[in-house]
This record gives sequence, structure tokens and C-alpha cells, in this order.
Amino acid sequence: MSASEKNLSTPAQAGQTTGLVAAIIPARGGSKGVPRKNVRPVGGVPLVTRAVHAAAAARGVDMVVVSTDDDEIAAAAAAAGARIVRRPAELAGDTASSESALLHAMDELERDGTRLDVVVFVQATSPFLPTAGVADAVAAVASGSYDSVFSAHESYAFVWRRAADGTAEAVGHEASRRPRRQDREPHYVETGAFYAFTAAGFRAARHRFFGRTGIIVVPECTAIEIDDEDQLAAASALAPLLDAPGPVAARAVVTDFDGVHTNDTVYVDQDGREQVRVSRSDGMGVALLRAAGIPVLILSTETNPVVRARADKLQVPVIHGCTDKAQALRAWATDAGIPLDAVAYLGNDVNDLPAMALVGWPVAVADAHPAVRAAARVVLGRRGGDGAVRELVTRVLAG
Repeated sequence: MSASEKNLSTPAQAGQTTGLVAAIIPARGGSKGVPRKNVRPVGGVPLVTRAVHAAAAARGVDMVVVSTDDDEIAAAAAAAGARIVRRPAELAGDTASSESALLHAMDELERDGTRLDVVVFVQATSPFLPTAGVADAVAAVASGSYDSVFSAHESYAFVWRRAADGTAEAVGHEASRRPRRQDREPHYVETGAFYAFTAAGFRAARHRFFGRTGIIVVPECTAIEIDDEDQLAAASALAPLLDAPGPVAARAVVTDFDGVHTNDTVYVDQDGREQVRVSRSDGMGVALLRAAGIPVLILSTETNPVVRARADKLQVPVIHGCTDKAQALRAWATDAGIPLDAVAYLGNDVNDLPAMALVGWPVAVADAHPAVRAAARVVLGRRGGDGAVRELVTRVLAG
């Protein structure tokens, strides 16, 4: 039994819905607190794309719809598999409610003959949308156990407020009594990640909470809602820990050299000649890619002959002495006929960021610069020069 199922008065059975279940994601383009918020990346993936993928993966969801006024958001959402509903300008301003966007999207869907029984309102600003929780929400509403539900996490915190005179007042507990955690009942903190309700009930109430309202308990670690740059940075830092590892569906692999094939150190002898340490495991990984017919490129700013020598040993092309990695990568991909969104780029330092921003699979070694880790869709467990390339290869071949 999941954490959320213990909140249901009647066990919900999947598949009891007789009509369509639509997850609707309102995503306007005019965010003020975090400009272009809905297409900003967390874990290397735009927020709206993350929301579409997570909602689509939830059991019981039949279709994912993105309501937007913005071309870039629409393109990203459509590429992720969502149906797009164009939101009129009067519903896309700062004062427009989410409810108004949902009702408009529902009207547009039903105008096309789509009958909705259950709607899941998903917020793209919650980057770690718990798919299992969404599935539980659908089941809870579809089964008739509740009319509306929302995501929340348990809290045993002692909550206070300031009175008019500035003094502290206890909320929901007695200040003079401090029971142990195990002796207290939890409160539930709304996460804002998702809400689910019957379509008919929502139309009548015109609000997300109505009728018998239930709580779907989700892990507290997923309860991040992005409203400012600090929260975006925190989410980016957490993504490597919270995103489930999986295959890398790339058709080509491009890597930096120093700090990726090497441990970012160099040995210099008395004559100024440099030597680096590389991993034989990485060499075998590159050989496996070549055998699988997956193009590989080494892209380096260094002009040291050791870069060319290693590339020759690996039998892969190299562009070194490169001052503009993004331009070189774009030109190489065009010549090879490979779309950039099908390229995995493995980097470790800030000069890799422009190239990483171009590709569908930006990847960082474990000891990469914090800014590179934050920009990565995948952060590897291995350090540069210590099997990081082989780790990436394994995940590419699994894709």
C-alpha cells in the first residue's frame, strides 16, 4: 500500500473511470519572479517537459494537455508528447487564476468532442512531480472515494504566528505542552504539485477544492515549488539525487578531454613535457560505442599533442584547440546529420556550459564544477579519469 492510499475511506481500484482522465498543465510565458520559468531547466530538462513526462507516466492518465500563450513553451511541451491548448491573452496575465486557465482548456477539449470525467491540475513549477502520487489521485477521484484531492506531505512541525503586538502565538498546539513526535498527530502541508477532481464538480464549483476533499500524501523531498531563483538553484542541486537513474537515449556522444578522460591533473617533467592519466575502462567504453555504430567526438580547448594522441588511440575524431565549443559542436552535428537533441555531451567545467546547453543530454562527471552539475540532465557517479566515460557509455547502450 502506498503512503497516499491510507487516506482513502474506500480502497481505490485503477481503471474504474468511464471517461477520459486529462492532466492539464497551465504554463504561461510571462513569469516575473523567474523569467521564462516554465522552460528553465532542472536536471537539464525544461520544467514544462519534466511535468509532461511525469504526468504522462502516471497510471490512469489518458492525455496530457498544456495550456499556454507562449510559442517556446508550446514547442517544448508538444515535443514531450503533450496536446497544446492556446490560452488567450486575457487568461495569461499576472492576475488570471489557474482555475480560469483550466476551465478554458476543458472547454476547448470538450468542444472537440473530448468528454472529461477527471481532471488532474499539474503545476510545472514542481519539478519532482511524484508519478505514483498522481496515479493515486486519479484512482481516488475516479473510484468516487473523493470529489477532489490534493498533494501534501506530513509535518510534525510546531507552527507559530506573530500577533498584532509582535508577540508569538502557537498555532495548532499548546505552547506549554511539548509532546514527543510519536505522540502527536501530523498536520499536512499542501505541496502545490497536483490536484485532481471530477470535471463536472470543478465546473460547478469553479474551484479546486469542493465536495469530499482528500489528501494524497507524497514524500516531503518532492515538495519543492519554484517561485524564485534560489528555489530554482536548490532544485537543480537536488535533481541528481531525486531523479531516478536510467538509460541515456542519445545517438551520439561528445566529450571534453581534461577532467573527463583524465582526472584534470597533469604530470610535467624537467623538460616541460606533459603526461596525463587515463582510464583503460573508458577506452573500452569508447570501443563499445564504435562497435555499436554510435558516433563519438572529443572536443577540447587544449592544444597539447596528448589530446590528439589519445583520440588516435581510441580511433575517434577530435577537435582540439577549440575556443568556441558550442559553434564547433553545432557544425559537427550538422555535418553528421545528427540532431542536437539526440547528442550526449559529457563535461566537467564552465567552458563546457555553452555546448551542454545545446544538446538533449547534457551530462556531468561526478566531480564537475557546481554550475556544470546544475546544468546537467545526468550527473554520473564516476569522476573524470576514473570510469566516467565508461559509465556514460553503459547508459547510452542501455537506451
